[in-house]
Amino acid sequence: MPGSTSQDISAARPHTTANAGVSPGYADLGFARVDTDRETRQGLPEVVYGPGKRIDEIAAIVARLLERNTGPVLVTRVDPPVADAVTQQVPGGRHHADARLLVWRPAPRTTFTTAVVTAGTADGPVAAEATEVARAIGMRVVTQSDVGVAGIHRLLAVVEELRAADTVIVVAGMEGALASAVGGLVACPVIAVPTSTGYGAALDGVTALLAMLTSCAAGLTVVNIDSGFSAAMAAHRLAHSAGART
Repeated sequence: MPGSTSQDISAARPHTTANAGVSPGYADLGFARVDTDRETRQGLPEVVYGPGKRIDEIAAIVARLLERNTGPVLVTRVDPPVADAVTQQVPGGRHHADARLLVWRPAPRTTFTTAVVTAGTADGPVAAEATEVARAIGMRVVTQSDVGVAGIHRLLAVVEELRAADTVIVVAGMEGALASAVGGLVACPVIAVPTSTGYGAALDGVTALLAMLTSCAAGLTVVNIDSGFSAAMAAHRLAHSAGART
C-alpha cells in the first residue's frame, strides 16, 4: 500500500477565523474528520470501518481516537496483514481474526447480556463479528450455534438460556426463519442479521432480509446483510438506554 509522511498523518487543516477558539467536536486530519465528540453523545467513540483506508490513515484515526476518548476503539473488517501493520504503528491493539476486528482498550464488562444465535455453522463469521464487537464495548455475551429451524429441537433445547438474556442477536441466512422462531419464543428485544449464506434463490441474503422484515413475530429489529457489527451496536443502544434510566 502507498505510504505517507508523518505530516500526512498529523497535519490538520486550519480553522477559519470564525471558528477560532470554538471546538468543532471533531479532529480534522486532512483526509478524515474524526468524530471525537461521539463518545459524549452516544457512549462510545467512533468506530473505524477499515476497507478503503490506507494503513497510515487507519493508524492516524485510531491514534487520535485513543487520545481524545476514554472508551474502546474499534476497527472493523480488517484482515491479518492490515491488522499487523496497524498495530505496529499503534501498539496495544488486539486482532480477532474470525471477526476481522481490531480492538484497543476494551470496555469493562457490564451485566447486560446479549445472546448471539446462529442458524448454521456457515453463519459463523457474521456471528463472530457481532460477538466480538459486543464484548469489546462491554456486554456479556453467550453464544448458541447451529440451532436452525431444519432441526428446531436444537433451538428448543436452549430456549431458556435465550430467555435469560437482555437481548438476542439472531444470525441466519437462506430463508431467515430462525429470527421469527426466536422472536416468538422470547420477550426480550430480538435483533435479526440476515446473512448471504445460501443457494441461488437466497439472493446473497436478500431473501433472508425480506423474510425478517416481514416476520409475523412482531417487533423484530433487522439490520443489514452480513452486518454483525450493526447488530452489536443496536444492542449497545438498548444497553445504554437501559443504563440511562436506572
